[in-house]
Amino acid sequence: MEVRESVNSAYAERMNTQEMRSNFLITDLFAPGKVSMTYSHVDRMIAGGITPSGKALEIPVGKEMGTAFFLERREMGIINIGGAGTVAVDGTEYQVGPRDGLYVGMGAKELVFSSHKASKPAKFYFNSAPAHHTYPTRLVTLADSRKVALGSAEEGNKRVINQYLHPAVLETCQLVMGMTMLEPGSMWNTMPVHTHERRMEVYLYFDMPEDRVVFHFFGKPDETRHLVVRNEQAVISPSWSIHSGVGTGAYTFIWGMVGENQAFDDMDHVSMATLM
Repeated sequence: MEVRESVNSAYAERMNTQEMRSNFLITDLFAPGKVSMTYSHVDRMIAGGITPSGKALEIPVGKEMGTAFFLERREMGIINIGGAGTVAVDGTEYQVGPRDGLYVGMGAKELVFSSHKASKPAKFYFNSAPAHHTYPTRLVTLADSRKVALGSAEEGNKRVINQYLHPAVLETCQLVMGMTMLEPGSMWNTMPVHTHERRMEVYLYFDMPEDRVVFHFFGKPDETRHLVVRNEQAVISPSWSIHSGVGTGAYTFIWGMVGENQAFDDMDHVSMATLM
């Protein structure tokens, strides 16, 4: 597990490109046959990828956790961006197809991840956050998710937000998670921008060919920076930062949030006139 320390906004303003990438960008999430995890000190969020190929995988627990098992004091949200797979939670199997999600509540001891076909492995992307209450484990398919259509073709941001872990769909302790799908011809997300000092966020960008990139914008509204993000890479977005992106073509991204509340619309909107 890689550990990322917190970065304040004043220090971030002085970072060069490589420093920004090493602190905020997460790469190599989906190596076949491996579990990849990045532990952020920002709200203790863990983002990871699990790619079973040939044999089932379990999440290791190291010194970073300080617990007997991974979800002893945590909850987890999973969205599968690969082929069909199975997640066994304390012996109960959940069939998690492409674009399906799974919420796993605090206290689950045994998590086993497998792919239906080694030639087309599942790619289980997950976010995990500290929890203080146990809620039931539940499968949330793409069809089950709450859908919110936003944007327009004229503004290049026509998209559908699929809310998987959301108070309107199921109860969680603090984790909120979903997947935004841009329509063909649309390339912008979250513009005009906002911040939410009460919550941090992690973005995973995917559904992009090898030669496509997303320019992910972050930083304070009057000190913006950007990261060049490629397929199946993620960005840690601290609560003080904007989080917006534009691609060289359409893409999909998964967002996960933790913090003081679960109100999706609790945003501090930023005027376009103040962006710098």
